[in-house]
Formats: sequence, structure tokens, C-alpha cells
Amino acid sequence: MVKKHFRMVDIIAKKRDGGELSTEEIKYFIDGCVAKIIPDYQISALLMAIYFRGMTDPELAEFTLAMAHSGEMVDLSGIEGIKVDKHSTGGVGDKFTMGIAPIVAACGVKMAKMSGRGLGHTGGTVDKLESIPGYCTTLERDAFFKQVNEIGVSVIGQSGNLAPADKILYAIRDVSGSVPSIPLIASSIMSKKLAAGADCILLDVKCGSGAFMKNEADATTLAEKMVNIGEHNGRRTMAFVTNMDVPIGNKIGNSLEVQEIVEVLKGHGPAALTRGCVELSATLLVMAGKGTIDECTAMVNQCISDGSALQKFIDMVKAQGGDTTALEDNSKFPVAPICYELKSPADGYISSMDAEAIGNASTLLGAGRETMDSVIDPLAGIVLCKKTGDMVEKGDVLAKLHTSSEELVEPAAERYMDALTFSQYKPPAIKLVYAVVDKNGVRKL
Repeated sequence: MVKKHFRMVDIIAKKRDGGELSTEEIKYFIDGCVAKIIPDYQISALLMAIYFRGMTDPELAEFTLAMAHSGEMVDLSGIEGIKVDKHSTGGVGDKFTMGIAPIVAACGVKMAKMSGRGLGHTGGTVDKLESIPGYCTTLERDAFFKQVNEIGVSVIGQSGNLAPADKILYAIRDVSGSVPSIPLIASSIMSKKLAAGADCILLDVKCGSGAFMKNEADATTLAEKMVNIGEHNGRRTMAFVTNMDVPIGNKIGNSLEVQEIVEVLKGHGPAALTRGCVELSATLLVMAGKGTIDECTAMVNQCISDGSALQKFIDMVKAQGGDTTALEDNSKFPVAPICYELKSPADGYISSMDAEAIGNASTLLGAGRETMDSVIDPLAGIVLCKKTGDMVEKGDVLAKLHTSSEELVEPAAERYMDALTFSQYKPPAIKLVYAVVDKNGVRKL
């Protein structure tokens, strides 16, 4: 039971009036939430006060650390060397973790990665890896550490006791209108990152139609807040602010995305996806002290070209019980029983895509979940044949819809077509990375 030193009404009033909460007040609040001695209406009131008044950087860092310490703090000291972590704020077709993890391990840097599941239009790395038959995303601590020490990499599901305060606060934010608060988003993400124990944290902050942050300014502010939290708490932290107006790569859906990342690791994946994997991996290597960005980029390209990155992925999957047959021979990936070709109704350029709507179309096919209890079809998804900037003629195949149920095709096809805008003029080239954020500030690209 939390010993009461403060009155919640005083803490709420202090923040309501623009005050900065002390470390002791923050700890009282977070501990009281977890101990269930603070009623929901007072929790909601403080969250709404934070929504309107914000938090100073030191205040937010302390708030996040208290959330991290509300549950298990993973001690990775049993794993040799520098440990790195990478987090994405969520997107459509975002399969970067599956490429980056084996790449950095092949270059000699350890990645002990705990990932989440997808919900709504955003995919989850755990769901994608579980589409590999036999792959186990739950490992005991000793087995997890042993695998990372021996192979250099493991990707598992998040512990149920990682930052439990975040689960409590998010549930209340979700029903009280305070979800869009940038400080509360930053603390939600970074509390789990701090609890996960890595030395270096690289954040991929998405912005655009398929992201939670719809514009560059808000995404950059969120990136700055998260970098400040990490650095304040002794973790080397950087962030990329990246475009999520167009799905990442050409494949959306769990098994389809594994197939596409294998293509990247074999050296013949889509150019933009490959470039993203290389840039993020090289940045993690720099953060871990492996060299300059040019030296680390060369290391990454070498481990892809010589096959060591692919082998590291195969080693990880095999160690976690997965069937590696299809990883070694792409033609052996299973396919959904129904593949519907969606064709263009007219000539023109695709001038824009609503990535969130496309993610929702994939969910309608069975590739995602509307609630955490939804059952995913690992073979469902979408193969994009044309993307923003491409010229199409009437009758060209725009996308291939993969599903196990014929009745799901029509609503998904309608959602997909509604997501496309056509024009007679070629749109400007898409910018993939808007900015890089580190402890020295924001560098626009």
C-alpha cells in the first residue's frame, strides 16, 4: 500500500494552474495508480490537466521513469556488450525491425528486442514473426539471454509486467479524450523502452496518413520529447521522423511481410525498404560505437551482400523453434487460397494514397485485429503493384488482395480504391525522411 503524503486534489490543481510536479508528487501518483488507491476520476482529471498544460522536459523524464519503475525493469547486464533497441510509432507495412535486428547482429551488435502486437491499421512485429510456423515469441529470461549472447539477436513479445502503469493510464486516456497528448504519448512509449533495458534506443517516428501523428511538426515534437526522456535517463537516444503517407515496401500482411524482408536480406528487396533498413541499421551501429556513419553503412551493405544478415535471421528463427524452409527458398512461402486482382478504372498517375485506409483494407481481409482478441489470418494481406507516383493505364493491376474468405474481398477492395487519388499529372517525389533528432537538436533533411 502506498503511504499517503499528498492529496490528489492538490496535485491536480497544481498542474491545472501550470505548475511543475515534483519527483515525489509524480511517484505518489504513479504508485497510487498501480496500487489502485487513486480513483479513475482523479487520474482522468490529472491526465486532462497534463493534456492542456503540458510538462517540462525534466518533469516528463521523471514521470516516464516512474512509469518504467512501476513494474519489471529488465536488467540486460547478463548479455555481453552494448545492447541496442529500435522502436517504431506504428505504420502500414512497417517490417523494419525484422530486417534491422539480424543486420545489426551480423555486424557484431547485440539486439535483445521485445516487440508488441498490432492493433487496427498498424501491424505488430510479434504477429509477423508468429506467421512463421513454430516461431516462439515467449522465452524464459535465461533462454533469452543465452540466445542473444550466442547468436546476437532475439525478438520476443513484451513482458506482461513491463510498465503496468502505462496500461492503466492508457485505458483511462482512451475513454477520457487525452490520447493525443504529446507528453503522454512520449511517456507511454519511452516507459516501456526504459524498462526493456537497452543501452541505445533508436526511434522511428512516423507522420502522415498512416501514422498516429498526422503532420511533421507534431511528429518532430514527439521525437524531441522522447529523445530528451532517453538522454535524461542515461540512454543514448536518437529519432528519425519518417513519411507514413505511403505503405512501407510492397507487401502488407504478416507472412507477406516476412517474405518481403527476406527479399531485402537476400539483396533484392524494394529500393526504399532496403534503404530504410540500411540507414536505420547503420545509425544503430554508430550509436553502439562501431564507427562513422560511412563505415557502418559499408558494414551493413557487406553483411547483406555476403549473406550473413540473412543467415543471422535464419539462426534466430531456428533457435526460437521456427520452420526456416521458406526463408531459404522464397517459393515455399504459403499463400492464401484467394488472390483477387484489383484493376485500375482509368488512366492516370496515382497522386496520393491514404495509408491508414489501406492498412484498414488489409485488416478487413484478415491481416489485422480490431480488438486484442481478434484472430489474425497470417496469410491475408495486400501486395501493392502500383504506388504513389506510378503511371497506370485502365485495366492495370493496382494491388492483389490475399484472403481466406471470398466475402471479405468486396469491402476490402472498396476501402482500397477509396484510398487512392488519381491525377493526369505526375506528383512530386516523396520524401522518406523529414528529420533526424538527437541530444543536440533537430536536423531537417
